[in-house]
Amino acid sequence: MQHLADQKGAGPVRSYSEAIAFAIMLAALIVAPMLVYPVFLMKALCFALFACAFNLLIGYGGLLSFGHALFFGWGAYLAAHLAKVGKLTLPYWFGSWQWLTIPLPPLPPELAILGGTLFAALLGLIVGALAIRRQGIYFAMITLALAQMMFFFAIQAPFTHGEDGIQAVPRGKLFGLVDLADPTNMYVFVLVIFLACFLLIYRIINSPFGEVLKAIRENETRAISLGYKTERYKLVAFVLSATFAGVAGATKSLVFQLASLTDVDWPMSGEVILMTLVGGLGTLFGPVAGAFFMVTLENYLTQIGQWVFVVQGVIFVVCVLLFRRGMIGELAKVLRVKL
Repeated sequence: MQHLADQKGAGPVRSYSEAIAFAIMLAALIVAPMLVYPVFLMKALCFALFACAFNLLIGYGGLLSFGHALFFGWGAYLAAHLAKVGKLTLPYWFGSWQWLTIPLPPLPPELAILGGTLFAALLGLIVGALAIRRQGIYFAMITLALAQMMFFFAIQAPFTHGEDGIQAVPRGKLFGLVDLADPTNMYVFVLVIFLACFLLIYRIINSPFGEVLKAIRENETRAISLGYKTERYKLVAFVLSATFAGVAGATKSLVFQLASLTDVDWPMSGEVILMTLVGGLGTLFGPVAGAFFMVTLENYLTQIGQWVFVVQGVIFVVCVLLFRRGMIGELAKVLRVKL
């Protein structure tokens, strides 16, 4: 009976700990622009959202993707193209390959980000439908192969401008009123996007869908025996993760006014894995902490050039060997709370 009482009391304690952690994070992000360069903070927020999206897939669904840069990068590409050019040229098959041109003017930032997000969701649906047919390392390798295929397409596609990328992307005016060229306005815009997506991910994790997803992660065979169509749940989780990654990439392209091959290349997929592991796999705030830590580290280690990757590798090894729960995971264990 005492054990049952402890279980009943665990829910409110966890809720309070998460609410307090969220309040601390929110206060820090509001105060931070007074102390730190806003562009640095916006970059960290974009990567924090990217890491949260990846954590939704691996931390709660148990699915390791080696190709998540596909959704981040192509969300960035499409948002940048829509904001700068607007016009879309799409291939279709009618006896032979034809091109359909949709004459659009350059879109405002909110529609450009929405366009990049929808395209990332579509890619997530296609890649997910192919990848979830396999498990484990085979799933991971399929995502990597498809991501690399789209990387080489990005090199050849005319609208991506190859190695130059899409440069001088205009930030525009939000809803035609708020000028995002102002760093403060842009920071508030990025912060609102991050918080909205963060809270939506929290809601997904703690919904009945999220509970089923955790059950699949722990024991898929048992979940199937209970009547759940696990492939559908995994596909939905994959599409949701790709969608949030697309939001992060699209927002990042407006922050830096640039979409490049770096966003869609395989090291970006490795970087988000490292951020999630360092912060804490399967924790709510871990990916945020991991993203801020890695972005800060890269910022201060830019002078050593390619040695940054060596430092990242050392951090990865140390984290796996000594801090398997990540920074936030270890902190939560010490404090005996859920974060």
